[in-house]
Amino acid sequence: MPLDPRRRAAAAWTLLLARAAYAYNWYDIGGVLPLVGGRFGIGTVEQGVVLASFLAGAAVFQLPAGFAAMRWGNRATSLGALALMGAFALASGFAPTWVVLAVLRFGAGAGAAFFFAPALGLVTEYYPSGSRGLMIGAYNAAFSVGSGIGLFASAWIGPELGWSWTLVLGGALLLAVAAPAPILVPRGEETRIARPRDLARTARPVLTSRGLWAIALGGSGLWGGFYIAAQFFVNFAHAVHPAWSLALAAAAPTVMIAVEVLGGPVGGRMGERSRDMRRLLVGWGVVSGAILAVVPFLDLGPVVAVFVPLGFADGLTFALLYLLPTYLAELRGSVVALGLALINFVQILIGSVLALGFALVASAYGYTAAWLYAGLAAVAFLPALALVGSGPARRGSLPAAPA
Repeated sequence: MPLDPRRRAAAAWTLLLARAAYAYNWYDIGGVLPLVGGRFGIGTVEQGVVLASFLAGAAVFQLPAGFAAMRWGNRATSLGALALMGAFALASGFAPTWVVLAVLRFGAGAGAAFFFAPALGLVTEYYPSGSRGLMIGAYNAAFSVGSGIGLFASAWIGPELGWSWTLVLGGALLLAVAAPAPILVPRGEETRIARPRDLARTARPVLTSRGLWAIALGGSGLWGGFYIAAQFFVNFAHAVHPAWSLALAAAAPTVMIAVEVLGGPVGGRMGERSRDMRRLLVGWGVVSGAILAVVPFLDLGPVVAVFVPLGFADGLTFALLYLLPTYLAELRGSVVALGLALINFVQILIGSVLALGFALVASAYGYTAAWLYAGLAAVAFLPALALVGSGPARRGSLPAAPA
């Protein structure tokens, strides 16, 4: 039975606020990474480990989150995850060593995993086929809002109050959103699967789907490239352009993330109307790779300028990457969250390896080589999208989409 429009709107806004608070905690450490390095006396590689630990937690627990959504429902899984992520994020601000910080960031990443796909599964429950593109784009735009605030606010708060306060604030925001969420987010039309045998039988077509694996692999390089641009640019600027303040260095990735807010809804609407979503993904992916490769050759002004189309590409491509799988025939009902979790698992896992590789290349060969590496990595996986098949990627597949 469809939700009352007012209840659906309240639930949608709650999920969007939760998504923004969730995103803040992805990027709040990026703006203070040099301060974390100075506090614990660690170099680029150890700082890369701190960043990668969050990603590792988010990747490792993606599939368990998908199974949890099948067993207990999207609502219970996603709302519980907000409290879990908030607790670990809050504790991160009190870490006594960089190793403890990495462990706590791993726990926050685990909470992020249990929120992402089940919350997006709720969106597909609330919004029927053919009308969910704009909401999925808004869901992605909320991530951009939160991550932009997290990156810029941390670069401002860190030098004034200390890096730990940025992490404490992130955890507090999550817990504040989690408190009223059980009242504002109603149950959708979900089917829970209790028996392990039934879980395995239902999950098998999803986990072996060629289309899902192709989408996951095809977007992995872009995931890594965008994450590198957002998280490592401040560190790069601090090392190569020491005259720039942290707040000034954060301008480029903040502009990128701000433009993502536009790219998400536009990408969702374009995806619903496109004859082939894969062409949009490949075209904007190539543009993104080229921009990443020229970053070390530009001054601050030109970098900010090229980060505008990079941000639009980021928002557009991820809206498409989350929209496209909801139109695969094997993603119906209770398995939507598992399919999205599989995609996120692969992309975060590969993306975190690419991000760590960026730190290693920068440490060994310098930042020019590292940005060239990032540009190449962004486009290297795009050919896998050809394996998705033309049917799900085309507008004509809408009648086969889940109700």
